[in-house]
Amino acid sequence: MKASEVRTSEDARRIVEQRELSHVKVGIFDMDGILRGKYMSRDKFFSALDSGFGFCDVVLGWDPHDQLYDNVSYSGWHKGYPDAPVRIVPECCRELPFEEGGLFFMAEFAPPADELCPRHLLRRVLGRAADMGLKAYAGFEYEFFVFNETPNTVREKNYRDLEPMAPGFFGYSVLRNTVHSDFYRDLLALGETMNFPIEGLHEETGPGALEAAITVDEGLSAADKASLFKSFTKIFAQRRNMMATFMAKWSPDWPGLGGHIHLSLQDAAGTGVFHDPGKPGNMSDSMRHFVAGQQRLMPELLAMIAPTVNAFTRLIPGFWAPTDASWGVDNRTCALRVISGSEKSQRVEFRIGAADANPYIILSAALASGLWGIENKVEPEAPVQGNAYEKKFPRRLALPRTLWEAAQALKTSKMAREWFGDAFVDHYVGSREWEEREFRKHITDWEMQRYFEII
Repeated sequence: MKASEVRTSEDARRIVEQRELSHVKVGIFDMDGILRGKYMSRDKFFSALDSGFGFCDVVLGWDPHDQLYDNVSYSGWHKGYPDAPVRIVPECCRELPFEEGGLFFMAEFAPPADELCPRHLLRRVLGRAADMGLKAYAGFEYEFFVFNETPNTVREKNYRDLEPMAPGFFGYSVLRNTVHSDFYRDLLALGETMNFPIEGLHEETGPGALEAAITVDEGLSAADKASLFKSFTKIFAQRRNMMATFMAKWSPDWPGLGGHIHLSLQDAAGTGVFHDPGKPGNMSDSMRHFVAGQQRLMPELLAMIAPTVNAFTRLIPGFWAPTDASWGVDNRTCALRVISGSEKSQRVEFRIGAADANPYIILSAALASGLWGIENKVEPEAPVQGNAYEKKFPRRLALPRTLWEAAQALKTSKMAREWFGDAFVDHYVGSREWEEREFRKHITDWEMQRYFEII
């Protein structure tokens, strides 16, 4: 039996027994999209398939460096960090190609912790889409840098003077992807084996920069595949004594890293609802309202889209990242790029996203804002012609400039509380406020060089 054939708990039992596995690996994605997990014995796993298991709720109450939030109510010292209920997701079974027949199973938080669970958040949004008679499809594209470094060497160098996989500007280079064909081939094979197939992989602009496009899929599966791609690409690189980063912007000298999402909707009959050849840009009324909702709510939801302090260093003019909630037809200077095509290919590219965003959370924001636009029949601003960086936009379309500002906008968003729930909004906002406060504790090299002697 293949991992891709597992659909039910009984299937999960069968494949573990067939392979005579003593342990399986289970994992769950936290608020920052970090995969947290452990090995679980076969008997414990079989029990968890029936009744779930407990996972310390600290994974919902700490940051990427395991530092505890001091400003959230669900998790904390005041509750003693008990176990949160978790359920296994059998249909998310994956092969572990590095572990000789080993298996990986995804999990998600169960009630009441599901109110904070990123995967469950997306399931709720997709449920609302289903209530509207719609099904969402998404394809994630990720830019990332690869270095000839290890976790030890980057620390020894204090993250400076890192050696990229290859030097120079070689966007779309066949030279580079042929010289490094073993890396490409093995990464493509990993995607096939672990069921996050990569439909395109090429050199990007910058030393050691690559871009991967993950095959489009239904909303929840698309986010699963994007999340696993990011985690296991990093694992893949480190096993080769290399490192891959999805940090939004690791150097002021190179463009930031995008995490773009191509989105489309189908009706109950499987027909694309974005396409109307009789309208400008082939945009149906539904697509126009969808784009309008994304545009209108982008400033309110930006903390879900740009979730780190570093993400805001990417959102500056001239670096292929938008600075306002703009849209245009086949215009890559805009936050939202409408791609005209056939009924099956008509879609919108959510270009505002950075590679560091949690796939479940950013897809929830991108999809929910568009569905809100359809529900309320919102009309967009006029599409941008030419360079969006040179245009002036209404103040309401200006994006927050810091993570703190973005968190405050999310905190007061009525739409966010209606669609995502108070529990998620309050907890997530608290986590972003914490991230900003942690940043403010530190003195940067720029400050030392600018002020130490002269001021």
